[in-house]
Parts: sequence; structure tokens; C-alpha cells
Amino acid sequence: MSVTTAAAAAEPANAARPASRWPARFKAFGLALIVPLALLAFWHVAVKAGMTRLIPSPAEVAEYMVDFAVGGIWDDAFSATLHIHLLASMSRVYGGFALAALVAVPLGILIGRNETVRAVLDPFLQLMRPVPVTAWLPLSMILFGLGARSAFFLVFLGAFYPILLNTVFGVRSVEKRLFEAASMLGCTGSAQFFRVVLPAALPSIFTGLRLGLGLAWFVIVVGEMTGVPQGLGAVIMDGRTLSRTELVICGMIVIGIAGYLSDRVVVTIMNRLLRWSPSHHG
Repeated sequence: MSVTTAAAAAEPANAARPASRWPARFKAFGLALIVPLALLAFWHVAVKAGMTRLIPSPAEVAEYMVDFAVGGIWDDAFSATLHIHLLASMSRVYGGFALAALVAVPLGILIGRNETVRAVLDPFLQLMRPVPVTAWLPLSMILFGLGARSAFFLVFLGAFYPILLNTVFGVRSVEKRLFEAASMLGCTGSAQFFRVVLPAALPSIFTGLRLGLGLAWFVIVVGEMTGVPQGLGAVIMDGRTLSRTELVICGMIVIGIAGYLSDRVVVTIMNRLLRWSPSHHG
């Protein structure tokens, strides 16, 4: 007995839907462009009107983004280095996120299923959870020294709690009648975990993974304040030190795009694994 059985009947209906979804997708894409284009227009007008002298225009930022990516315009220390900094940040973000998921998901399942483990660990975790990642910055440099290990640790910390809390919530929210139905159909013991608990908790687990990955990209700027020579956070800090506002904005844009694409990957995996669920049919 699987929790997916009840939704299996919906599968043919979903499969029977028209294959072409392009009009709806183009409409969604067009709607998604409204706010960014409006902000770009306001930014351009504000700079041209002299409302700010410290912020470069969108055209100037675009020019520097091209130089940051491929060089040939300014030929400074940051020209054609985008791939180097992006790969350095990606290794820390995905490494810290993967470790957080490997620790938080099993621990969340254990806390959600076992009253004794929850009584032992939950008070401590709730005590530590409100401590902001920035407060760990000095301690991480003492424990791990200056460099990539401190950044990795801070990313791990930023992603850990959202994944843990959503996993616990998902496991504890499984309806009791699902266990009763599974028992009547001969599904007992550990089989209930794989056929009832895990499938029912997957939507909450994926919500935690999305939040954790988003926070991992958020925290990378703080993490790369620990003296790393390469990374998007390091670029932003260098831009601030050198009063290079265009460099700061370029770093922000790249982090935003990388974080968005990372989230889309998680959503695609989620939709494939949760095709049985009426609310997650892609």
C-alpha cells in the first residue's frame, strides 16, 4: 500500500491533457517580465533625472557585466573572471547545501517519528535556530580559519534549519488514517515508512530544500567575507571596498540568476517525484 495509490486514478486524466501548453507558458513568461522591466525603467529614469549620483545606469551595468563575463572592455582585474567566481561560489553553495540536506532530512525524519529523540533534540535545536548566521561569522573564522571552509560552514548552517523544520513538519503531519488504511492492507512495520510516511512527507521536505537552497545563496555573501580570494561574495565585498557600485550590482544579479535557476532544478525534480499528487502535477 502506497500513499500514492489514492492519486493513481488522476494520472490518466493528467496524461490526457493537451500536450501543447505553450500559450499559457508564454503568458506566464510575459507576466513575470512586468516587474523587472518596470524596475529597469524606473532605475533608468532615476539615474537620468539625477536622483542618485552613486548608482550607475542599467546600460553601464550591462556593459560592465559583459566585461565581467568575457572581457575586452575595461581589462581590469575582474575582466573575464565571472566563470571563476561563479564556480567558486557554486562549489560552496551546493556543497554546504548537500551536506545540510544529508544531515537535516534523516534527522528531521527521526525527530518527527520518535518522541524520545524529539524530547532530547528539539529544545536544543529551537534554542540555536534563532541565532543568525552573521553571528556565527567570528566563531567560524576561529574554528575553521580564514577561507573556504568558513564559508562552507556558514552555508551549511543557513540551509540546515529550513530543511530540518520542514522535514519534521511533513513527517508529523501524516494523517493517522493513512496508517490505519495501510495496516488493513497488510502494510506494517518499516514498510509503512517507505510507503506511507516518506511519500506523504515529500512535499514538505521539498519545500524545506527550496528554502534551504535559497538561503544558501543568500548566505554565500556573508560566508565569502571570511577572506576567500574568489567567489561572488568576494566580488561584492571588493566592489564595496573599491567603491565600484557596478561591480556590486553585477555580483547581485549573477547570484539572483544562479539562485533562481537552482530553484527551478529543485522544482523540476519535485514535480517529477510528486506526479501522483494533484497539487504537484507539473
